[in-house]
Amino acid sequence: MSEEEQARTTTARQPRHDALGLAAEKLKAMYRQMVLARALDRRMWVLNRQGKAPFVISGQGHEAAQVGAAAALRPGHDWLAPYYRDLAFCIAMGMTAGDFMLGVFARATDPTSGGRQMPSHFGLSRARIVTTSSTVATQVLHAVGIAYAAKIRGLDEVAVASLGEGSTSKGDWHEGLNFAGVHRLPFICIVQDNDYAISVPHRLQMVVESVADRAQGYGMAGASVDGGDVLAVYDATRAAAQRARSGQGPTLIDAKVARFTSHSSDDDQRRYRPQEELEAMLRRDPIERFRNYLLDERVLDEASDEQVQQECTAEVDEAVRAAQSAPEPDPVDVARNVFAEGA
Repeated sequence: MSEEEQARTTTARQPRHDALGLAAEKLKAMYRQMVLARALDRRMWVLNRQGKAPFVISGQGHEAAQVGAAAALRPGHDWLAPYYRDLAFCIAMGMTAGDFMLGVFARATDPTSGGRQMPSHFGLSRARIVTTSSTVATQVLHAVGIAYAAKIRGLDEVAVASLGEGSTSKGDWHEGLNFAGVHRLPFICIVQDNDYAISVPHRLQMVVESVADRAQGYGMAGASVDGGDVLAVYDATRAAAQRARSGQGPTLIDAKVARFTSHSSDDDQRRYRPQEELEAMLRRDPIERFRNYLLDERVLDEASDEQVQQECTAEVDEAVRAAQSAPEPDPVDVARNVFAEGA
């Protein structure tokens, strides 16, 4: 066999993660983040049904898009303006299970808001996660503003806004992307397209197949990616981050994902989604898909996978226990950070 043939054979056999420069330990960390986020999400539903958590808005089915994107960023250095399904994204950027559960139980030490926000309205200053608003798409303007500041100050920071495809119908999204494109900002917009804006399907939200098709209108790069493939999302986000840091401007990424649950605990998607669609969607589990890849590439084995599952369950158990025993906010402080204090 010639050297050229040997090189082609070696390349053909090269695992995808090797081609992306991802080491085994990094892959296992990403997998653990996905498993932990799913375990927290499922526990939140249990707590809701027990009357202990007032509201659930779930990210099940979105984990690969979120963890893959976070793996291409610099936690604590880059900025994330998330949306309410971004539990796995926030975990991957530095939020702990304990941080999250303090918000679910609305405790005084909740790092997001001191117990003043609804569950899953993320924020964590030490990780540069900007507090989420219930009003969708406002986080786009926040991230674009942060990116503008980074450019003015000559920093190599990247600001990321994450949202669902339904939010792209809001004026904030259009204004933010237009400004980012005009000023060539170090900004990435990641749209997690799960095909439903609450109960309204994608086809009634827009006529384009991919949100990324709109990137050209804002003078920025666009990429459409399989959001159930954690490595594909990592690759797309890595390219976007490199583009942003090198002064080449923003990127719009459309990640196609599956929404396993109803829009929220106040919704019943069986009323507007056919049963066969729901059954087919559940076969697209991004965690199972990544698990199978890691097993096939011998990065993970059954015993180590079981250990990850047990560790994440124990971590969730401890987070719930600690949050339940944490102090509740003092009613005297109800207006703190709501109204201006002092003269």
